[in-house]
Amino acid sequence: MATSRRFLSLLPLNMKLRFPVASLLTCFTTTSSFTVSSAFVPLRASPFAISRSFMTSSGLFAGAASTAPFTTWTFDKPCNTMEWNEIVSAKLETQAGASAEALESADLVILGIMAPPREETDQDEEEDDDSEDKEEPPVSLSGVASEVDSKLGGSLTQLLTENAKAFKNGAKAGTTSPTLRTVGASPTRYIAMGLGATPKAADSDKNKNSLANMGATLGKAVAEKLQTEKKVKTVKLVLPELIAANAAILEDFSATFYATLYTDNRYRTGAKVKKVVEDLESVTIVADGGADVSATAAAKAIERGQMLAKGIFLAKDIVNAPHNVLNSLSLAETAKRIAKASGGTIQIKILGKNECEKLGMGAFLAVARGSETEPQFIHLTYKPPSGTVNKKIGIVGKGLLFDTGGYNIKTKMMELMKFDCGGAAAVLGAARAIGAMQPEGVEAHFFIAACENMVNEKAYVPSDILTAMNGKTIEVMNTDAEGRLTLADAIVYADKVVDCETIIELSTLTGACMAALGKGMAGVWTTDEPLAKEIEAASKSTGDKSWRMPMEQSYNEQLDSKFADMKNIGGAYGGAITAALFLQKFVSKKKPFAHIDIAGPVWTEKGATGYGTKLVAEWIQQQGATKKDD
Repeated sequence: MATSRRFLSLLPLNMKLRFPVASLLTCFTTTSSFTVSSAFVPLRASPFAISRSFMTSSGLFAGAASTAPFTTWTFDKPCNTMEWNEIVSAKLETQAGASAEALESADLVILGIMAPPREETDQDEEEDDDSEDKEEPPVSLSGVASEVDSKLGGSLTQLLTENAKAFKNGAKAGTTSPTLRTVGASPTRYIAMGLGATPKAADSDKNKNSLANMGATLGKAVAEKLQTEKKVKTVKLVLPELIAANAAILEDFSATFYATLYTDNRYRTGAKVKKVVEDLESVTIVADGGADVSATAAAKAIERGQMLAKGIFLAKDIVNAPHNVLNSLSLAETAKRIAKASGGTIQIKILGKNECEKLGMGAFLAVARGSETEPQFIHLTYKPPSGTVNKKIGIVGKGLLFDTGGYNIKTKMMELMKFDCGGAAAVLGAARAIGAMQPEGVEAHFFIAACENMVNEKAYVPSDILTAMNGKTIEVMNTDAEGRLTLADAIVYADKVVDCETIIELSTLTGACMAALGKGMAGVWTTDEPLAKEIEAASKSTGDKSWRMPMEQSYNEQLDSKFADMKNIGGAYGGAITAALFLQKFVSKKKPFAHIDIAGPVWTEKGATGYGTKLVAEWIQQQGATKKDD
C-alpha cells in the first residue's frame, strides 16, 4: 500500500489516466473480497481522489451526506446550526376526583401517601429514623388509597407493611414502594409514593415550608419511576387536595417531570438511540377528596412548567453539544431561534468582530483571536407585552464554546471543556422560558460574548496586555483564565451601553469554587445585601442550590500588575474570590452586581444538568413583581 501511494504521488498533477477498477484495487491491497466490474474510472494523480471515486461509484459513500445523523462541520466550513431536543409528547392534566373503580382504567396508579404529623421531638433525630430497632407505626390508609386497599383485599396494606423500613409510611417525599400488579383482562399496577409528614393545620408557615419543593420532588420521582415501568400508556397520580389544587406545586411538578425525562439522542444512531417512556400518553393528577380544582388555573400552571422545561432542555442541549456542532455561529443561530419563537417579546442584536472592535472590547476579542469562527456578541432583549417596566435588569452568561486553555494548555479534563458555555446555556435557557411565560413588569437583557479559547498563530499569549471596553488594562498571566476576560467586556456593555439597573452573571469560572463547595451548588459573590437575598430566595424556590461566598477586598492585592492596571489571575489560594474581585472592577461601584460560579453543578457523570435556568427565570420574575419604590 505504501509503495503504491508513493508511485501515484510521483505522477504529474495534470496527468489524466484511465484504469480498470479491478486493476486499480491492486494499487491499494493485495487481497480483496470486493466483486467489481471492469468499468473505467477517470482519475487524477491523487490516490485519495482514486479511492473517493471508487467508493462513491460503488455505493460505499453514496448519499452519505444526505443520511448523516446530525449537522456538523465540513472540512472547510464550520457548523452554523444546532439541533434542539423537545420535551416528550405525553399529556399532563388534572382531575377533580375519582373512585377506586374509576382508577382501574389507568395502566398505572400512583397513590400519594402522607405520614402522620411529625412530633417536635422527632425533628433532627436522624439517628432514630435510621435505627434498625425502631418499629414503624402500623400502616394507616385513608381516602382513595383506603378504597383501593379494600378493593384489593388488603394487598396494599400488606405491601407497605412488608416494606415499612424503606417506605416509612411515606415519611420521605418521593420514596416509592415496589409495584403491586393485579391480574385480569385489563390489569392495573399500583405504586405508593411518599409525600412526607402531614402538615399541622395550626402552623401555616411550617405548612408552606414543608411543601416548598414538593412539586419538584414529586415530578422527579414520578418521571424516574415511569422510566422503569414498561408498556404504560396512562397514569393516574392521586394526591391530597392541598397539593393537587396548588398552582405553584403543579407548575414545579410539570417543569421537573418533563425536564427529568430529557434524553439526548442527537448524536446516536440505530440501537444506540435511548427511548424513554415511549408508550406514555398521559399522566392525570387526581385530587383526593374531590377538591374543586380550577381546570383553567391548573392547565395554565402545567403549561408554564412545560415552558420552563423547554428552557432546561435547551440549556442541556447547549452544554451537551460537541464543539464540531456548537461554536459561536451556531450559538448565535440558537439565540435567533429563541427570539423568533417568542412572538415578538424578545428582540435580538448580534455584534460581530468589527462592531466589537469599535466598542473597544479588547479583552473579549483577545480570547476570540484563536477561534476558527468569528466572535459573536449576543444581546437578547425581553420586554413585557403591556410595556410597563418596573425593573431593567441584565443577565450575563459565559459563552466559551470550547476551552483548550490556550497556550497555557489544559493537561486534564479537556474533553469536558464543552461545558465551559454553561453560563450561556443557563442564560439562553432562561431566555427561552421567559419569552414564553411573558412575565410583566420587567425588562430583561441577556448578554453572551461567544467564542472559543483555541491555539493558533493569532491567539493571545501570556504577557499580552489587553484593554477592556472600560479602558482598564489587563496583563495576561494565564490564557486559561479566559472566561473572566470575555465577561469583563460583556459586563461593561450591560452597565454602560444598556444601563441595566442590576446585573447578575453566571459562569463556569473556577475549579476553586468546586473545591470549596463541591459539585452540588453554585457560589454567589456580591456586596449588595438585597441582591444576595433575592438570589437566595430564587435558589431555595427552584432547588438550584447556591451559597453566598466572601468578597474579601484585601485579596485585590493579588491582582496587582507590574505593567498594567491588573492581572487576570491572583495567587495560588482563594482563586474563586479573586475571580469575583476581578469581575467587580468592570461594573459601576454603586450598581448591584452578583457573580455566580456554576462550575460545579452544571455537569454530572450523566451529562449536562440544566443548572441555572430555573434560578435565572425565577429571579427575573421576582424583579417584575417588585415595584420601583420597593
